[in-house]
Amino acid sequence: MSKYNESAAAFVSALFHSATVTHFMHLQTKSFAQHMALGEYYDAIVELADKWAEAYQGCYDIITNYPKDFHHGSTDPVKYLTQIKEFVDNIRKDLPSESQLQNIVDEIADQIDSTLYKLRFLK
Repeated sequence: MSKYNESAAAFVSALFHSATVTHFMHLQTKSFAQHMALGEYYDAIVELADKWAEAYQGCYDIITNYPKDFHHGSTDPVKYLTQIKEFVDNIRKDLPSESQLQNIVDEIADQIDSTLYKLRFLK
């Protein structure tokens, strides 16, 4: 088992979980801009998380240590995505450094930043 397995599992779990949380937020918002931005996010983040997990597994090993429980504690999309952004920024140093894996992390960070822009400034 890779030394990165636990970090990889936490990373992929958080991203998949963020898709579910933001999907609920997407369904509950009364803001068209939030609705569209969150819809774009949850569609894109699942593909990116899957892409990263498959690339990681091609470099290392099957991810096995997925967390059993994941809580978010926020119903505000900007606050929640800011927490996910901070999580990605913080865990990045614990993930493998291969450029192809880090490039996908960059795409994930880009998706989060783009969604935050839309949530903050498009009304």
